[in-house]
Amino acid sequence: MSRRDDLAVRPITESDFEDWHRALNVGFLREPTLTEEQLQARRHQFVPGRLLGAFDGERCVATFRSFAQELTAVGGAAVPADAISNVTVTPTHRRRGLLSRMMTQDLAAAKERGDVVATLIAAEYPIYGRYGFGPATWTTEWTIDVPRTGLDPRWSGPEDGGRIDVVDGEDIRKLGPELHERLRRAQPGAVSRGELWWRYNTGALRYNGSWTEPFYAVHRSATGEVEGMVSYEADDNWHGKQPHDTADVNWLIAVTPAAERALWHYLCSIDWITQVKTGWRAPDDLLPLYLPDPRAARVTTQADWLWVRILDVVRALQARTYEGEGSLVLEVVDAGGLAGGRYRLEASAAGASCAPTTQSADLTLDVGDLAALWLGDESAVRLATLGRVREARAGAARSADALLRTSRRPWCPDLF
Repeated sequence: MSRRDDLAVRPITESDFEDWHRALNVGFLREPTLTEEQLQARRHQFVPGRLLGAFDGERCVATFRSFAQELTAVGGAAVPADAISNVTVTPTHRRRGLLSRMMTQDLAAAKERGDVVATLIAAEYPIYGRYGFGPATWTTEWTIDVPRTGLDPRWSGPEDGGRIDVVDGEDIRKLGPELHERLRRAQPGAVSRGELWWRYNTGALRYNGSWTEPFYAVHRSATGEVEGMVSYEADDNWHGKQPHDTADVNWLIAVTPAAERALWHYLCSIDWITQVKTGWRAPDDLLPLYLPDPRAARVTTQADWLWVRILDVVRALQARTYEGEGSLVLEVVDAGGLAGGRYRLEASAAGASCAPTTQSADLTLDVGDLAALWLGDESAVRLATLGRVREARAGAARSADALLRTSRRPWCPDLF
C-alpha cells in the first residue's frame, strides 16, 4: 500500500485522459472502459488545469473537475463561480486525504482567479461541509396521479391563444439557450448552461454508451414567443388492455406562469399517460396549485441540491439585493482560510455595501452557513436554535432574516 507522500496530485494532461476517465467510472461504479467515441465526446470537457487527478505511480486513483460557471444571486446579478464535478476516489485509496488535497488546490486557484463562490451538487450529504460548503438550494420531486388531478382529459391546447408544439433536439438547441438565459436572470440559484449542456442533453454529443431520445415540447405565447419547453420520456406499461404509462420529465423550464401551467397540463393530457414524474423542481414550485386537486401531486423526494462555498464575502453580499433596510456585523469562521473575517453589511432596497470591520460582531457563523443564508433560503433564527449561529446582540438573527430571506425560495434547475 502506497503512503500518502507517494501519491501525487496534479492537473492531468492529454496523455492521462483515458486513465483519468477510467478512474472516474470506477469511482461512480460505472463500466470502467470507455469506447473511443465516448472518449472523443468527453474531450470537449478538457480544459487544461481544471481536471485534477491523484496518481499512484502511473495509475490515476482519484478524479476532480471544475469549470467556469455563473450563479444567479438574489436580484438577478450573475456572479462568477467555480463549478465542481466528477469527484471520485478509487475504493483502494480512500481515507488518504486525496479529496482534501484536490479540493484545497482547486479552491485556492478559484480564489486567485476571482471567483466569488464555488458550487457543486453533493452525491452524499456529509462530505462537503468540512470544506466550507453549505446547502443553499433544495429540490422536490412530485409524482402526479393523472386521473386524480381533476384536469379535463379532452384538453387540446392553451386557452389563451398560445400553442404547444412537439419539436426535435435541433429545435431545442436553437431555441433553448435564449429561453434559459431569460429564466436564469430571474431565478436566484440558477446556473449558466454552456453549448456543451445543450448538445449533451439533446443527444448531439454522447458521453455515455446508451442514449434514449426523449420527446420535446415547446410552448409559444399568442404572439409566437417561446416561453417554455420540456424534455420527457415515457415507458410502455400495460395491465391487460389498460395503459398505465409514466411520463418522466428530464427538465421543464418556463418564464411565465401561463407557459408552465400549460406544459404541465399538456403532460397530463397525453393519451396513455396515467402518471407524471416531475423531475427536480423548486421546493415551493407552483405545480400542485396548477391542479384542481393538488393532492394528486405527491412528494416523492425532497433533498438538498446546490451547495455553495463563498470565496469572497464582500462581493457575494454586495452582489445580491435586499428588500429590507439595516446593518449587520458578521463574524465569518472559515477553517479553509479563504473567506474568514469580520464584515459589516449595510443594506437597503437601493443597494448594499460590505467591508471588513473591527466593530463587535452581531452574529458569528461558519462560512457554510453563510452560503445557506446568502441565497435567501435558510433562516438565521433556525440556525441559531440549532446552535450553528451565535448571537452576540439580542435579536440579531431575526434582523438577519429580515435582510436576507426571500419571499420565494431559490432553485437550481441543473445537475452538473
